[in-house]
Amino acid sequence: MWMEEHNLTMVTEFILLGITDRPELQAPLFVLFLVIYLTSLVGNVGMIVLTQVDSGLQTPMYFFLRHLALTDLGYSTAVGPKMLENFVVDQNTISYYGCATQLAFLILLIACELFILSAMCYDRYVAICKPLLYTVIMSPRVCWVLVAIPYLYCTSVSLLVTVKIFTLCCGHNVISHFFCDSLPLLSLICSDTHKIELIILLLSAFDLISSFSMLLVSYLLIFVAILRMNSTEGRCKAFSTCGSHLTVVTVFYGTLIFMYVQPRASHSTDTDKVASIFYTLVIPMLNPLIYSLRNEDVKYALCRTWKKICKYFSLKLHTM
Repeated sequence: MWMEEHNLTMVTEFILLGITDRPELQAPLFVLFLVIYLTSLVGNVGMIVLTQVDSGLQTPMYFFLRHLALTDLGYSTAVGPKMLENFVVDQNTISYYGCATQLAFLILLIACELFILSAMCYDRYVAICKPLLYTVIMSPRVCWVLVAIPYLYCTSVSLLVTVKIFTLCCGHNVISHFFCDSLPLLSLICSDTHKIELIILLLSAFDLISSFSMLLVSYLLIFVAILRMNSTEGRCKAFSTCGSHLTVVTVFYGTLIFMYVQPRASHSTDTDKVASIFYTLVIPMLNPLIYSLRNEDVKYALCRTWKKICKYFSLKLHTM
């Protein structure tokens, strides 16, 4: 839909082409992504609630894990419902401001996840390399600073990129994607895109390199500390506390580097869609599973919470 105003063509809504145009794939893909999204929803909401209410999980590590689950929940919800709608309607449209909002939240939350993963790594470094000073260094104030600064910085980056893109959009309104991402939206810009492409590339590179540098330095120091340990049991325990985080970091960073730190000319629409599905839907589903299946504290907390819930409802039934 377009609106003519002062001889300029202003886009008022966008058409999302979705993942595929093959009718025979619509139903099975809808079921598959519905299961993925619901699993992600339950897993991340469960992780947020569990780390909030269980007394055994009131530590800096689980404070950061709660914010990781919050960002996962945020950007998967920004994409998931709209993508699922695309499978059941003839033409999936999104309003101009709805598209801008979706892009803004995606940039904000995905960038925040990078820095939260770095903060989690720093937390593991302090726990393994400076255990006697852990409670002093990782105080509640420090933990809040480590998440508040990324939220503020990423909000400014998100607004900058979103405003830049949407003030330049004109005429074309068909997005060859299943959500409003920065790369597909660049093809709708009528003027020269070199400046905004450079901004996105530089900001993406800065976010990835700065957060990855913190990860790299922290893990190098962690591995040196682990190798110096005399106890085999101590080494195994230290490695196990980092295993889940390393798995999440490898998958998340690998996908984002593939997506954003390369020239737009080298992108393929199909490969971009697959990579986008992976980091917007699959990774938010995997993260709570990785941390719950590989973490004994989370398993015990889940059992304790389940027993409390069962006890509560049992008492309710007896008093009725």
